[in-house]
Amino acid sequence: MDLKVPITISDELSEEVVVSTGSLNLASGEITRVAYQDYDADARGLPWESDDYEFTSGTLSNDGKDVEFRIDVNRTTGQYSVSANELLEIKLRAAALFAGVSGKDLLAGAAGRGAAPPAPADALRRGDGRGGKLH
Repeated sequence: MDLKVPITISDELSEEVVVSTGSLNLASGEITRVAYQDYDADARGLPWESDDYEFTSGTLSNDGKDVEFRIDVNRTTGQYSVSANELLEIKLRAAALFAGVSGKDLLAGAAGRGAAPPAPADALRRGDGRGGKLH
């Protein structure tokens, strides 16, 4: 699946925030088509190359609602991306915020499509994961 969504990117420097737009691939976490707003990267260099660069974050917006997340910058290649764990968190938070779906509802839907349901809490406490006696 190749699902890309528009995002806003904020590169935080000590004294300013450099804002850009991009496209987040929800399958891979790659961010492409980064376009800086009111910032001349040719003259000033890329924001993350600056001595006072602090971090980069992103915002996914829909109907006036926002999901904020951390963005990783590969300083060797200049590629913006989102880690697998962060990507899962974005999907869960976006579903809850934009569609009113909870993480629990998503897990139940996945179990209904053939995914293994999570082990019962009491089975996990017993340590066997099957609910039976230990061997």
